[in-house]
Amino acid sequence: MAWGYHHRIFRLAADLLMRVLMISDVYFPRVTGVSTSIQTFAREFVGKGHQVTLIAPDYGQSAPEPFEILRIRSRYLPIDPEDRMLRPRQIRRHDADLASRGFDLVHIQTPFFAHYTGLGLARRLGVPVVESYHTFFEEYLHHYVPFLPSAWMQRAARYFSAAQCNDVDALAVPSQAMLDVLEHYGVKTPARVIPTGIELVQFSQGDGNRFRARYGIPPERPVLVHVSRLAFEKNIDFVLRALARIKLRIPDVLLVIVGEGPAKRQLTNEVQTLGLADNTLFTGYLNRDGTLEDCYCAGAAFVFASRTETQGLVLLEAMALGVPVVSTAIMGTKEVLGGGQGALIAQDDEQDFADKAIRLLADPTLRERLSKGAVRHAHAWSAPALAERMLLFYEDVVKQRTQPLRADAEPPCAAIEADDPT
Repeated sequence: MAWGYHHRIFRLAADLLMRVLMISDVYFPRVTGVSTSIQTFAREFVGKGHQVTLIAPDYGQSAPEPFEILRIRSRYLPIDPEDRMLRPRQIRRHDADLASRGFDLVHIQTPFFAHYTGLGLARRLGVPVVESYHTFFEEYLHHYVPFLPSAWMQRAARYFSAAQCNDVDALAVPSQAMLDVLEHYGVKTPARVIPTGIELVQFSQGDGNRFRARYGIPPERPVLVHVSRLAFEKNIDFVLRALARIKLRIPDVLLVIVGEGPAKRQLTNEVQTLGLADNTLFTGYLNRDGTLEDCYCAGAAFVFASRTETQGLVLLEAMALGVPVVSTAIMGTKEVLGGGQGALIAQDDEQDFADKAIRLLADPTLRERLSKGAVRHAHAWSAPALAERMLLFYEDVVKQRTQPLRADAEPPCAAIEADDPT
């Protein structure tokens, strides 16, 4: 193993090309910010000449990528039917092939089965392991296990987050706010703040009129857009209550809500309760083939109020397209929004949020000024620049790796798989 390690260092120093093995519990066609982050980084790495293999669940359908995807048979999760559970035994069948590839490191993207399986893989391959902490689980997990007290679930999330983060050689965290939280948990692992960048070419143009025509929205109707997974932690009910206040001043306002998820039934019920059936449009997921970009551009503003974002990529996507933002600034969104260039930053208050949205809808000069500022601001978050930052991080991790992973990295999920013949 020592020879293999020094060989990797020599090759890295010689040509600076890396072989990265990623593993995740989610990937497209499952639409999440994690999927987008993986895709963005992996495409950039391959474009720079590096090699990437991603281990991800098999959903029964997939689209081609410029990097290799090893799809693993998986099982449904009863608490969230959109997700899958990786089967470690299925991954072990690929050990010999993976060992022959000469990977420089393993990059774990999610903290569930992929975490423990990724640790085991890194140990067997004799390489360091990096993990990205994408999700603020303390404010997330209790929504999905409602039969237990939320305080219990929050404590459990803190404990497991700290334990898992301290298992790995290094952490990539998308915002300083999230890193501060992890340090408060007692995480001691070396970490670097590396946000996900955006594909500026992809988010450089869209046709809002084309989207409006597709959905029968009159050209003059004032439109707000929200894009996210329809999940409880996204705080979309806050946006709906603010919309009810906006409607008092702008009766024909329309909120376009893009996405799917476990909170959809609750949100549609809230729409009925607030009398907003004629002021909301749920589109489901939209493809990133121009359709989503058109939707962003159909809005006079992009509205967002999540309290749990570790970054908030959708804000940058909207801004890159020149769509002004009205958003609260909490956790990672505070860093994305900066000083408010291209955005009106609202307090965590429905009336203040509504007032800022009304101001933007009513003032075309303000919209034009913020639109230009939004584009300038988004260009500082380009995917190539942030991918280069991640690659430099990888190099540092590989160079500083001097000891093997602990031998106790076997996934605790092995017991679940014990009676699984597949």
